[in-house]
Amino acid sequence: MLSLWLNVLASGILLGLVYGLVALGLTIIFGVMRVVNFAHGEMVVFGVYIGYWAVRLWDAPIIVAAAIAAVVMFFFGYLLEALIVKRFVNRPHHYQFIVFIGLSLLFSGVLLVGFGPDPRPSASLLSFRTVSLGFVTLDLARLQAAITAGVLIALLGVYLRFSSLGRALRAAADNRLGGLVVGLKIPRVYAVTFGIGAACAGVAGALISPLFDAQPYLAVDFTLLAFVTVIVGGLGSFSGALLGGLVIGVAEAIAALMFTPSMKTALPYALLIIILIFRPRGFFGAKEI
Repeated sequence: MLSLWLNVLASGILLGLVYGLVALGLTIIFGVMRVVNFAHGEMVVFGVYIGYWAVRLWDAPIIVAAAIAAVVMFFFGYLLEALIVKRFVNRPHHYQFIVFIGLSLLFSGVLLVGFGPDPRPSASLLSFRTVSLGFVTLDLARLQAAITAGVLIALLGVYLRFSSLGRALRAAADNRLGGLVVGLKIPRVYAVTFGIGAACAGVAGALISPLFDAQPYLAVDFTLLAFVTVIVGGLGSFSGALLGGLVIGVAEAIAALMFTPSMKTALPYALLIIILIFRPRGFFGAKEI
């Protein structure tokens, strides 16, 4: 029984790290630009398809597929912000909601037309390999995805903390007008920010491509999952995105063990309601002035 619980908790923690990477992309965009990307789940699914095709066509390792997804999705996010999103950054929130929902529907339609509605199982052999660590047995795909996600989160945190670009992003988030006064190129900062957020989503999608069948309908689940994660952790908080991902990952694993696998999506939403009642800002959300 102890071994079973250890395996479940370990599995939840590993998947939670990937959820944290997904949520990190969403919270970076919101923290700097103050826009809510309702098309974030579609960007994760783009990464899932990139991972699927990289393995299928070139037999590429998942790490290589994740690197491809990072580059492709960064430039996709950069161009999307420069061409469309920047026109709505200073508009009222309901304008932003409409444009991002429209983009979400557009991307889903493109995926449906391009790849069809049928699920495409991963061709990666990682899906069938396991590794034993004492009493815990983990599938290699989940372990590799978690380690990679954890390393990327740490590297991104260090980069945003100490690099000149990171300081520019934090300055734009704290005071946009002040950033303009001191000479920051805010439009470029916003485009890079959106590119980083999209890259986080794409990398997470590629990493979990051995765990999920590639299909357009996953997008809604990942969008909702990202929102639940950032709300639990605290919207706009880097640490909150990571903690929220771990909490949601463990909650899903426990729900699947204690109830039924179909309940694993219900418990995180119940947890969300509890968090909103007792701590509306999430674990690390900033208090509004």
